[in-house]
Amino acid sequence: MYKKLITALACASITFAASAGTIQERAAPCLACHGERGMSETENTPSLGAQQAAYVLIQLFMFREKLRAFDTMNEMAKDLSDDDLRTFSDFIATLPKPAPPAEAGDSARVAHGQALAHQYLCNNCHRPDFSGNDNVPRIANQREDYLNKTLSEYKDNTRHGYDGTMADVMQPVTKEQIADLAYYIARYR
Repeated sequence: MYKKLITALACASITFAASAGTIQERAAPCLACHGERGMSETENTPSLGAQQAAYVLIQLFMFREKLRAFDTMNEMAKDLSDDDLRTFSDFIATLPKPAPPAEAGDSARVAHGQALAHQYLCNNCHRPDFSGNDNVPRIANQREDYLNKTLSEYKDNTRHGYDGTMADVMQPVTKEQIADLAYYIARYR
């Protein structure tokens, strides 16, 4: 029932968004879930602030074409033109980057997560500051629950990227290590 309500609201929102004028007006339904300033407060929903435009473009395309399955996003993206995808991607890249939590967190877990990020070369593709690059997403200060969910999905191969890199990288990583990686990256300073 809840999922159907969300989908219905998304459909109504996209209808509004299609008739709206400015990109800020058109993006209002996106920011309702992903956070007014690109910082999500919704469980398992990613923050989009300062996300790489090229990465967002690919993700929106995958949602539109149902290459990435999530009913709400598939519905939101289904009628977007290629120009719309580029416009939304460019706009999202201008949103402020998510801030780390006020508290630095447990120093032992942060140190362990940092060591794991170096061990598994997260800071290689995602950059040393985890800001991402082109088609590689920004992950610094992403929601911890979303990072944990996404890394777990790559590990168990239920989330497919546009290439197999993340699935390969995540294979040797344990569930406990995923939790510490998510903890550290969500608190990156």
